Amino acid sequence: MQQGDMDPDDLDRDFEEGEEMETSRVVQSYYDGKYSQYMVCGNLFEVLAKYVPPIRPIGKGAYGIVCSAINSETQEEVAIKKISNAFENRIDAKRTLREIKLLRHMDHENVIAIRDIMRPLADIGKYNDVYIVYELMDTDLHQIIRSSQQLSEDHCQYFLYQLLRGLKYIHSANVLHRDLKPSNLLLNANCDLKICDFGLARTSTEKDFMTEYVVTRWYRAPELLLNCQEYTAAIDVWSVGCIFAELLGRRPLFPGKDYVHQLKLITEVLGSPEEGDLGFLRSQNAKRYIQSLPKQQRVPLAQLYPTVQPMAMDLIDKMLVFDPNKRITVIEALNHPYLASLHDINDEPSCPYPFMFDFEQQNLTEDIVRALIYEESCFYNPDPPGPEEDVMMG
Repeated sequence: MQQGDMDPDDLDRDFEEGEEMETSRVVQSYYDGKYSQYMVCGNLFEVLAKYVPPIRPIGKGAYGIVCSAINSETQEEVAIKKISNAFENRIDAKRTLREIKLLRHMDHENVIAIRDIMRPLADIGKYNDVYIVYELMDTDLHQIIRSSQQLSEDHCQYFLYQLLRGLKYIHSANVLHRDLKPSNLLLNANCDLKICDFGLARTSTEKDFMTEYVVTRWYRAPELLLNCQEYTAAIDVWSVGCIFAELLGRRPLFPGKDYVHQLKLITEVLGSPEEGDLGFLRSQNAKRYIQSLPKQQRVPLAQLYPTVQPMAMDLIDKMLVFDPNKRITVIEALNHPYLASLHDINDEPSCPYPFMFDFEQQNLTEDIVRALIYEESCFYNPDPPGPEEDVMMG
């Protein structure tokens, strides 16, 4: 199971032999029994006492480790992500804050839910580790695609529908995800799909948010590859088209090695864009570059996916349109005939309130981000820890 912002590029998914089955070892209970310490694969976990064993490692990456645990008050299995030295890198710290605030704002079946933010034991200005508790999922789409698990087209259709259903909600909150890829789509055994990792998300009306790295290259829309200074929710739709094609074919559609190669792969399938498809580009240099590429003829997607039904190919065709202004929207995609058997406008809610990124307008120093995450933890845990009483438990 993979949780949060674990990425196939930087995630060590395979634990050492025997490590994966290792449950935690209780070190001590303290603060009048409100907190417990566990050692998990050499990592110290300090969690509220309600999170009880079996506590097992389920993923790890550069940021730290993720463990499964049980909430003894609700009996729900959860995933606890420990972000070690969370404020060492200011950009990473802002991503953590952004994800926490966004997910607290959202409430949707196809968006991963935060259950808890552990209130730090250290003073507001001194703590360094952040513990985020998510609902537990079994795996992610990246793992399924690269596995030998058989998937019917009905499975693929259902995954696509849930992805679009969740994205409709996200876009209605005035938010662009900006990093949709298979590893950010979590699944469970019931085939429920939830979108995760909102660390790169931004409001769709923000104008000065174009400098940050966005979207893993293989799922990156042409307007991003061409350094377009303004972009829209259409970038997420392009990513969905790439993901759905990969799901059907069990291999990436555009596995570019760099920007140049990425554009080459796109034009080899979609064909060279016509002059009328380049109106979204304000940069004459970008236009000249595209026009200088060798002319390519469009390859019908049905030729690449001969066993897939034509309506699925038609929907992908409408998502993978070079000009973002001509690309199908999420709402239009939900209304596409391919999804007619699943589409129910009365069960595809929008977010009642737009999300505000106003906290990012200030100069977010390390201390300010630390204080803001502390505030978020107090929302989930309003009562401060009691007086410390260390009780050794072996």
